[in-house]
Amino acid sequence: MANINKSKSENLAAMSVILSGILWGMITIFIKNFSAQGIDAMQISLIRMAVAAPIFTLFLLITDKSKLKISPKDSILFIGTGIISVVIFNICYFYTMIHSQASIAVVLLYTSPVFVMILSAIFYREKITKIKLAALLLTVAGCALVAGVFGSGYKLSVSVLLIGLCSGLSYALYTIFGRAALKKYDPMTVTVWTFIFALPASIIVGKPLSTAKAVFSSPKMILLSLGIAVVSTILPYFFYTWGLKRMDNGKASILVAVEPVVGSALGIIVYSEPISVSKAAGILLVLGAVILLNLPQRQKINDNPAKNS
Repeated sequence: MANINKSKSENLAAMSVILSGILWGMITIFIKNFSAQGIDAMQISLIRMAVAAPIFTLFLLITDKSKLKISPKDSILFIGTGIISVVIFNICYFYTMIHSQASIAVVLLYTSPVFVMILSAIFYREKITKIKLAALLLTVAGCALVAGVFGSGYKLSVSVLLIGLCSGLSYALYTIFGRAALKKYDPMTVTVWTFIFALPASIIVGKPLSTAKAVFSSPKMILLSLGIAVVSTILPYFFYTWGLKRMDNGKASILVAVEPVVGSALGIIVYSEPISVSKAAGILLVLGAVILLNLPQRQKINDNPAKNS
């Protein structure tokens, strides 16, 4: 009976993580609709933060106030997760999606594991293994194919390519700053304070008066604003956190890779984005790199096990 219950719990955790990836991938719909209404990337970021941050904070106030306590000296960590990572990530990711294609934006975003690998080697002295190098090569090749470096199909401008890669870098920085924060705080504490710090930065760059006017201009805009915050921000964070507590990080990282698949599929099916052989191959190469980086690796047995950590 215990094994059956454990199996059910693991299945539910897997479904929860997959669902979070699907919901994150659905952000494509909201970004495209906002863009059609003349809302730019910085304004979309403000809308997302302005709705999600108060809801996250209210949730902790109701459920567990103690998780809202942080040391002032740790503010630098949340400046990192909230401003340097989330705000810049939002703007770069949304900009790339608006000025190219959803399928391209999500693939460039998923270069983040490679940036995590490089940054972890610099800041945490993690070894760059042959598998990690292979994943790096797969990612570079995948991005080149998606960007149209080879062939005569869709060509991505250099500026959009760089901004798209910046979305992957800023997304990776969340892992670097978040890793330090999670040594001291609960995952929900880190999430809430990340959004709290991200909100004022989003207000500064997001033209709050014109954004508020646009949001309340019609019921459709209000629904879109609630949708991007609830459907593609709050719910996936909760589902991912719940599932992550019940499985190992590597498995969760592989399962949540459904996000770029969903984002790409929506771009192709809903918005009639062209799909070429080279683009499809590029998407598969980047996904392959993500999976490769998260496969369990054998640890060599030696006289000093501490060196394997």
